[in-house]
Amino acid sequence: MHVASGRWLYGFALALTTAVLWGVLPIMLKEVLRDMDAYTVTWYRLTSAGMVLLLWLGARGRLPSLRGLSAGYRTLMVLAVLGLGSNYVLYLMALDRLTPGTMQLIIQIAPVMLMLGSLLVFRERFGIGQLLGLMILLSGFGLFFNQRLDELFGSLGQYTIGILIALAAALCWALYGLAQKQLLSVWSSVSVMMVIYLACSVLILPLAQPLQLFQLSSVQVLLLAGCCLNTLVAYGAFAEALVHWEASRVSATVAVTPLMTFVMVALAASVWPEHVQPEQLDMLALVGACMVVGGSALIALAPSLLQNIRNRRLRRLSMTPPPAGS
Repeated sequence: MHVASGRWLYGFALALTTAVLWGVLPIMLKEVLRDMDAYTVTWYRLTSAGMVLLLWLGARGRLPSLRGLSAGYRTLMVLAVLGLGSNYVLYLMALDRLTPGTMQLIIQIAPVMLMLGSLLVFRERFGIGQLLGLMILLSGFGLFFNQRLDELFGSLGQYTIGILIALAAALCWALYGLAQKQLLSVWSSVSVMMVIYLACSVLILPLAQPLQLFQLSSVQVLLLAGCCLNTLVAYGAFAEALVHWEASRVSATVAVTPLMTFVMVALAASVWPEHVQPEQLDMLALVGACMVVGGSALIALAPSLLQNIRNRRLRRLSMTPPPAGS
């Protein structure tokens, strides 16, 4: 079993770096989507990430062999490729219809879907703390959408379609996560991601139009390059954070990503108003956003907190003197 190094401050800094990078990502993608379709943006991101990992693993002589996988693991690899590729494309299709902050908040449902899937597939436990976190998260969504409930349930407009596509993206990510979780028993995470990235790249290529790159402005080209780099650096920082800090605390820290996005959108709108529109949220919506983040963090932390409570009780019992005469 993996044991964190104990350098919690370093792990926290890496987790916070991941949250910042993921927080700014939809703002960058939103601008690139003005002149490049979702398939092409996804193809550039996956191809660049896959090629870097291919060169990195090749230089170290650690390239994985598909021949070593059994038929069952190959099926899981196909599911992971379809899941992540669909997630990337659907995420951008939803982002094209929603604001960055709304998109990042909705995608918080993905880890919840993964957790529920783990209950069914891996028979993992679902504690009272996680149930409480789920209730807080769902209540937060209700408050966040308080300004647009009529539009959300009254018609099938672009906003509602965007929400549905975002939920589909979250479901695809959960399916990918379940498949990857099993693949990690035979391959390293870097090897799994390299194969998935490159396979998704090949799969999406017929739908992509790489020459759209020449239709972008210089600023959009830089933002696209930033999105590609973000894919590598953010996941790298996340993986390294897990080396030095408990997974539950890393996940709880990363859960603040939507709040990072809201802050960055506000900053970007003030300095770049012709390209970034501010989020139009009332106080209830802001409270709801905080509840979604808090619920997501509680879901991640609940098992660890419960285990700490049990350990403290055991220590107290072991330190309690025996009764007289024993």
